[in-house]
Amino acid sequence: MEKSKVYFTRQITPEAMITMYEAMGVKLPGKVAVKVHSGEVGNQNFIRPSFMKPIIDYVEGTIVECNTAYEGKRNTTKEHWETMKLHGWTDIADVDIMDEEGEMELPVENGHHLKVNYVGEHMKKYDSMLVLSHFKGHPMGGFGGALKNISFPWKSAYSWCRSS
Repeated sequence: MEKSKVYFTRQITPEAMITMYEAMGVKLPGKVAVKVHSGEVGNQNFIRPSFMKPIIDYVEGTIVECNTAYEGKRNTTKEHWETMKLHGWTDIADVDIMDEEGEMELPVENGHHLKVNYVGEHMKKYDSMLVLSHFKGHPMGGFGGALKNISFPWKSAYSWCRSS
């Protein structure tokens, strides 16, 4: 198995994000989805749109989000759109709530716990995705900000738990 490359910078600036993206030596093809954490209403634990705008513009991306499975102001499409506007995301780029019109299944090849993963139906509209996650502890299961932000693995686990 090939070792993963890890990129690190002590500079926490919008310009440093572009420098790190360039350091990877990749160009995301086609229509680019840029996954962010839009932030929960009343919670300040999200990276502000003004910080993200330069990298979103650099990759010519569309901001994407998915509704949450837990209570709050992001668990319905209507409230999620309101949150996106309130927090300023719609002011800096096009926004897409990927599961606004439903979801689709992706098979998990050789999956140990999951055989299928659920993603927003709108994922079909994109050729590539840049995930801009912040790192934080999450009370429901470890670290927030990566897989849980781009898919619905909880749906498979939740259905299994309810039927067991």
